[in-house]
Amino acid sequence: MEPGPPNWLLLFIGLLHFWPCARVQSSYIIDNVGLTILPSSTVESGTNVTLQCKASISWDTVSEPTYHFKFTKNDVMFNSSDSREDTARYELFPARAVDSGSYGCHVTVRDKSKSSLDTVFTVVGLQQPVLGLNKTDVFESEEVVAHCSAPSEKGSLIFYFHQRFRSGDTQEVKRAMSEGNSLETRLTLRHIGDSFLYCDYEVLLAGRSNHSNEVQVSVKGMFITPVMNILPSPEVYEGDLIEVVCRVVGAHEDVYVFLIKDRKILKRMPVSLSHRFRPQEGDSGELVCKAEWKALQKETYQTITVKELISKPRLSVEPRDLFEGDLLTMTCSVSVYVPGRIQNNTLKYSIYKDHKEVKRGDVYSTTAQASKNGNYTCKVQASSSSNNFVKESKTLIVSAKVPVSKPSMNIVGGTLVLGKPFQLLCKSERGSLPITYTLYVPKGHRGLDEVVANPGEIAIFNATVAKRSELNNFLCHAKNHQKLAPKVATGIQLEASTTIIEPVSKPVLTSTPSVEEITEQHDVTLFCSVLRGSPPVTFTWYNAETRVAIASQMSHKLRGSYVINDVGTQHNGGYYCVCTNPANETMHSDVITIAVKMAGWKKALIAIVCLLLLVALILVIAFKRHLIGFKRKRTAELSVKSAGTKIERLSLTQSEVTNMANATPSMMGKSVWSEHVSGSESENENSVAAPKSPELEYAEVQTKQVDPSRPPVKKGTDTTYSEVRHSRQGVPEPADSQASVEYAELNHDAEPPSGGGNHDDNAVQEAHQEETCADNSATGNDIGPGE
Repeated sequence: MEPGPPNWLLLFIGLLHFWPCARVQSSYIIDNVGLTILPSSTVESGTNVTLQCKASISWDTVSEPTYHFKFTKNDVMFNSSDSREDTARYELFPARAVDSGSYGCHVTVRDKSKSSLDTVFTVVGLQQPVLGLNKTDVFESEEVVAHCSAPSEKGSLIFYFHQRFRSGDTQEVKRAMSEGNSLETRLTLRHIGDSFLYCDYEVLLAGRSNHSNEVQVSVKGMFITPVMNILPSPEVYEGDLIEVVCRVVGAHEDVYVFLIKDRKILKRMPVSLSHRFRPQEGDSGELVCKAEWKALQKETYQTITVKELISKPRLSVEPRDLFEGDLLTMTCSVSVYVPGRIQNNTLKYSIYKDHKEVKRGDVYSTTAQASKNGNYTCKVQASSSSNNFVKESKTLIVSAKVPVSKPSMNIVGGTLVLGKPFQLLCKSERGSLPITYTLYVPKGHRGLDEVVANPGEIAIFNATVAKRSELNNFLCHAKNHQKLAPKVATGIQLEASTTIIEPVSKPVLTSTPSVEEITEQHDVTLFCSVLRGSPPVTFTWYNAETRVAIASQMSHKLRGSYVINDVGTQHNGGYYCVCTNPANETMHSDVITIAVKMAGWKKALIAIVCLLLLVALILVIAFKRHLIGFKRKRTAELSVKSAGTKIERLSLTQSEVTNMANATPSMMGKSVWSEHVSGSESENENSVAAPKSPELEYAEVQTKQVDPSRPPVKKGTDTTYSEVRHSRQGVPEPADSQASVEYAELNHDAEPPSGGGNHDDNAVQEAHQEETCADNSATGNDIGPGE
């Protein structure tokens, strides 16, 4: 046998075989799904009906698909199937009312699904039901077994049972629901006489059926009404023996009678019963005698009244408002008793505390205290001709109140601010509630009363004091007993136990030195002080113009300081300070204004400078006045001088002129030419109106004789021109000795002038001008304006 191909080769060949199938995917689409109900969507009950679902699909291959069909009723699936065919069917054989509803069909092919439109299917008509009874002759309230059925119907049905009377009135006796098409139940008929029973049923969403057949029934009355007698009488005294008889006359043996009081069965017997007992206080009420036969019951009622031979005792306590230390008296008494039945001397009393006898008798006296508190009762024992009995009172709780203790007063929070409202707590450590606290405040004013009535409450009063000493005048009264004096607490300890904060008073801002003596380049201290206020006090200084804090200081004293070093004019302005302390009240001082004065040495220096300026001004004014007088005098003298002097003054050699041009000429510190020009201009301006005969003035100058003692002065136009040219450049003449002597002689002055105003310079210029004119006239050389 030859070996076969290897396994991997076979696997590869298989993959190649299935590869086209895996690679090629078929395409399809569900075109339409339709539901058809045959023979019709509305049929009579009992008709055979077929539901047909058909799918229409388009494919790209010839292979047949597998269809998955689902039928739904009211959106709930009730049938599903798979098929190679494109049509599925579901049959209703036969269709009943319960089949009515909205039907749909749903088709799935591989991963695609589609549904048909819903179609409403209606089944018309219901089967008539059939009623059957187990018996037709019954007693009232006797049960009848009824059976109602509709064999052809399907689903859950609701059955109704009715009773029709001969008068034509109908009454629904019962209704019940069945999972099938029939129902058996028990009916109780209470109406005595002949009547007819019938039934019908209802199908949800399909309506109500017709009536069933009617069955006549006869209901006979059952006379079992009981009779009740109470002997000797319905009204008796407690402890008396009474007998209650309850029976049914002419009843069947299976009738039972019951004696009931307050829904409690006292006795039960067939046909009749007798019950004896001795009623006690509280047994008054209604007795019920009830007869029962099967489901039938009949009742009779009668009331008994039990009168007391003696009432329950009552325990009372005096005083009602009981405090520890008070005399406590308890009394046990009865309010009702029948003397003819009970002798007064047969009554025996006992008083109990917590179920232990504390006193045999009707009165118990003791001193109220904590050990006497508890639950008290009393009992009375009485005897009658027919019975002995004991009655007990209700429980009385005795709890003596505790007198209030001396209260104490405290400031809520432990801190108060003088002048501001605060809360005062008044409290007693002991004392039964309610406690009334009354606060008496200074100046005789009485505060409101505070009543503490519940545990946890406290008495708090609102108060205000302006001085510490006022706290000593506070009084708190605590009272919870009308006959006892109140307990009093004084406010003496308040001042010692309370942190008292006094608000700051209005601060005062001062300075050292005072504002009138502040000079620059010195230190100024601003003091802010208050008369009153609890420390620590915070002082803050402000600039009044900017309202910006410039310094702040906290102090345990009533005064703070702030130093302005090296004060200057930049510190001028208004200042104020603000104070505050733990009272949280802010107080502002008045504004003080600082105007920094100049330093003393500066004042002295300015005074000296002003004094020197004043002296200089006086000297200048005096000198000017002197020069003005001199000018006038000189002008008069010049008018009579000869021209020889001027010629000598201006007779300079050419070399001297050249040397003078190269030097820095000076004449009394001023330019001869400039002053001459200005003087000439002034004279020219003035000459227009002042001198009327210039020729006469010229002749006077020409007739002046030359001094023979003076050395001759060279004359020439060059010299004159040179002097004039240098003067125009503003360079003063050189101060040579000859010129100075000549100038002095010319002006008849011993010393050359050290200065002077414009008027003096103009006078000198006028003299030079006159001399120059005289020289020009003598030599016959004219100097043109251009030169």
